[in-house]
Order: sequence, then structure tokens, then C-alpha cells
Amino acid sequence: MPALALADAPAGPTLAAVDTLNGADTAWVMVSTALVVLMTLPGIALFYGGMVRRFNVVNTMASVVAIAALSSLLWFALGYSLAFTPGNGFLGGLERAGFAGLEFMGTAGQVAVSHIAPHLPESVFAMFQMSFAVITCALVVGALVERMKFGALLGFMALWLLLVYAPIAHWVWEPGGWLAQLGALDFAGGSVVHINAGAAALMCAYALGPRQGYGREPFLPFNLGLTMAGTGLLWVGWFGFNGGSALAADGRAGLAVAVTHIAAAAGAVSWMAAEWIARKRATLLGLCSGVVAGLVAITPAAGFVGPRAALVIGLVAGVACYWGATGLKRLLRADDSLDVFGVHGVGGLVGALLTGVFADPAIGGVPGNVLTQLIACVAVLAYSLAMTTVVLFIVSRFAGLRVQEGDERKGLDVALHNEKLN
Repeated sequence: MPALALADAPAGPTLAAVDTLNGADTAWVMVSTALVVLMTLPGIALFYGGMVRRFNVVNTMASVVAIAALSSLLWFALGYSLAFTPGNGFLGGLERAGFAGLEFMGTAGQVAVSHIAPHLPESVFAMFQMSFAVITCALVVGALVERMKFGALLGFMALWLLLVYAPIAHWVWEPGGWLAQLGALDFAGGSVVHINAGAAALMCAYALGPRQGYGREPFLPFNLGLTMAGTGLLWVGWFGFNGGSALAADGRAGLAVAVTHIAAAAGAVSWMAAEWIARKRATLLGLCSGVVAGLVAITPAAGFVGPRAALVIGLVAGVACYWGATGLKRLLRADDSLDVFGVHGVGGLVGALLTGVFADPAIGGVPGNVLTQLIACVAVLAYSLAMTTVVLFIVSRFAGLRVQEGDERKGLDVALHNEKLN
């Protein structure tokens, strides 16, 4: 998420005169925030809810809603400050804990601004970043549905947000972060969101073990119509996800929106082609998955590449993520229920590395470097894998991770929430 190249940008969060803000940029980032929130609620809830079995739909949707609320409060309390204030190369400070200092003093004509986006109210920047933290946590749900205790899930996500997401966001997006200093490019979250969530999902799948009957019983999706609706909301919301990451209503934001759409379409077509060749049919679920694969892969590159590069990135991502959700999944022997690692982890890796290949200095002002991108990918992947394992271990010692076998067979809707679909 690029900071604007302003010669007089402050070294840290500060107060600025209200008349120094840019109204158009502020409005665009506010709209983008709403679009990214829409991706989680109801986007991810519908996307995942349609793919699980009928007796786990309520639990899946409840998990997404609860995580959205919990992660928002934790972002307010600590996450934002740890991620986006100056500290050291690995973690920010506590000066914005509880959104302290996010002032608007209308009578004095002053407002708090972040050093990363001094032309926006800091409240807008902080909320935009909150929407990213929320959806990253929600994405992990897809790997652990149908078998994790609800309380354990919330405890896990609370620790994960603070110990995994916030540090990685600081590494990549705060100007003093060590990967930012190294020159790693991640326009809107290829590593911070997708590689990170994919790695966490994989470790959750290993820690929980396979669902009862996995590989022996048909796990029929509840309603692929809901999944299609969720895909549409994700596709539209992603314009805010990537376009808003320009932090300005300008030509770069417009290009980011254009390349996002092209990559999504290319991902859908290439996944469909791969599935058609391998299985002699195209499926709605495959098309939806291909759309998401293209969106994931263009995310780190969106503000650095042009339309032709976006086409290539989307086409590669569709095929790579199809393999990630099929062949690689079999090799890894993990019941990643809704293929979070196969789509988000693999798609994030593809997009991050191809950003190093295709980044155009005329667009983003910086050249791509594949070696730097590889270092960033490995660092994020390794840290997320390791720290997710630590967090899972901590939660397992206090709460246990998995529901009882009888509750799993009955379905988590009734067992955990005493609710069910009619």
C-alpha cells in the first residue's frame, strides 16, 4: 500500500490543518472502505456459506460475523498502532492504541493525519486498514469450517491478528518496516493478506485434522447460488480493495480498477479451461474460484502493472490455483476445507512474484525485482506458518480446538448455536 511521495510528509502521525486535506481522495478512500467491508459482510459469508454442508451454514456465517466484530475492536485497541506507527523494522509503537490521537478539532481547524497518507484524515486511513485486517482474518475461516470450536476460533483469531497480521502489515506497508525498506512491492495485500491468510489456513487444517468422513463421503455444497452471489460481491468490492490502495482518486487508482477486472476475468477463463481439460466439464464453483484466483494474484501488482501484464497474471493464476486446489492439496494431505491455501496462498505467491517480473517504473515509480519479491514471500510465509502454529498451540492448551465427534456429525449449527436453516 504505497505512501504518497510527498517531500514534506511527516515522520509520524501528527496534526495537520484541515484545509491541507484532499476532499476527493478522502471520499474515494471512504467509499473503498465500504466496498472492502462489503467483501466480508456479506461477501465472504455468502461465498463460504454456500460451499459448506447444510448443517454448517449458520456456523460458517456466524464465524465470519463474529470475526468481523472482534477484529474491528482489536484493530481499534492495538492492531492499528502496532501495524502503522513508526517503531522499528518489525513492529510499530503504542501511540495510536485505542485510536488515541485520532483527533478532529473542527473549531481549531486541525485534524490527525498519518505519515503514510497525510492528505487524508487519519480516521479514514485507519478504517480503510481495518477493513483489510477484518477480511484477512475472515478468509482463514474457510480452512477450518465444520469442525472447530467457536470459542477456540475467536481466541485464535484475536491472537493471530495481533501476533501475525499486525507485524506483517508493519513489515510491508509502514515505511520503516524491514520489507518496505528492502523494496518489496505489495500494492494491496498479496503478501500481507493472501499469502499470510493462506499460510494460516494451512496450519489450521493440519492442527485440526480432516473432517469426519473426508475422502470417503460426498461433501455436497449447500447452495452454489450463495457462493455465486458472494463471488459477485467480492469482485465488485475488490475495486475498492485495489483501487482504494492508491490512497487517492487519481489515474493510478483508475488503472488499478481496470487491471483488477481484467485479471479476474482472465482467472475465471483459465481455471475453466484447466477444469475442462482435466475433468471434461466447466463448473460454476470452478468459475467462481477462478475469479477469486485472478483477483488475488493481481492484488500485489495492481498499482504497478498495465492491462497486458494483468491479463498474463490472471491467466497464470487461474491455472496455478486450480492445481493448488487439486494436485497440491493432495500432495499436502491437508483438509483445507474451502481451499484457502490453494487459492489465496498460491494466488498470492504467483501475484507477488509476477509483480517482480512486470512492475513498470513508469506506472509506480519503482522497478520490480524478483529476488526481493521472493525474499518477501518466503519471509511472510515462514513467519505466518510458524507463528500460526504457536497461536494454535496456545489456544489448544486453554480451550481445545476441535468439537466432539458427535457434534461434528450432527452439524455445528445446532451443536454450537442451537440454530438451523429451514
